[in-house]
Amino acid sequence: MSLFYSYFIRTFRTVYLPIPDFRRIFVCEIKTFPQPAGCTPSDAMKQIAHIENDLGSKFGVPRQSGLATSLQSRIIFEPPYRNADALRGLEGFSHVWLIWDFSEAHREKWSPTVRPPRLGGNLRMGVFATRSPFRPNPIGLSVVKIVKIEWATKQGPVIHVEGADLMNGTPLWDIKPYLPLTDCRPEATAGFAAETARQEPLQVTIPESVCKRLTPIQVEALREILAEDPRPHYQDDEERIYGLDYAGMNITFRVRGKELTVL
Repeated sequence: MSLFYSYFIRTFRTVYLPIPDFRRIFVCEIKTFPQPAGCTPSDAMKQIAHIENDLGSKFGVPRQSGLATSLQSRIIFEPPYRNADALRGLEGFSHVWLIWDFSEAHREKWSPTVRPPRLGGNLRMGVFATRSPFRPNPIGLSVVKIVKIEWATKQGPVIHVEGADLMNGTPLWDIKPYLPLTDCRPEATAGFAAETARQEPLQVTIPESVCKRLTPIQVEALREILAEDPRPHYQDDEERIYGLDYAGMNITFRVRGKELTVL
């Protein structure tokens, strides 16, 4: 006859373990750690840093990293992580992966399909076949180029990067080095995204009055951002005036045909 050993585990549920042989009794401790009510993966994650740059709102943020290569950003670590030892060896890498929070796209509910702007905003695709911010877990992934690392500032070590597709203040969950040997896949295919590959950039005209208020690198970054046409693809009103929060300025512009003019 089998012997049943009864005991309580941390969840206060009774568990019965069959032990067929009296001569071999092995008592094992089983521990479970139930997920608290309302707990989500992000609750267990810690924000290690945030981005600082000239993009003050979602509108105008490059749709992918590397499209506005002149856009300068700084990675500012949160106080518990301002330890230069955590960056030891990073100076030998040219690029890093940023894992970040779509902080402006949090929703209580999610949809299995989304409308990619590049497809005109009408055709639905599976959320996991897109890079939409509206996801079950609003996590973003970007590759950026390291410009330099300041090892000792009042804010601890600061990483200067370029080509980010994040707005100012975006929380960062993690930073990992980019490894060309394993991360680069030249043979990869792009599915339906290949049909909407980079279009011909717009011709951008920026008046001298605006250029005088920016540094040369800021002007070039603004030109790259606008050349990618930040408007939703379903909007094509040539008389409509758009506003972009950039470097503390409200950059207004109009698009007519393939020409974008800053007003």
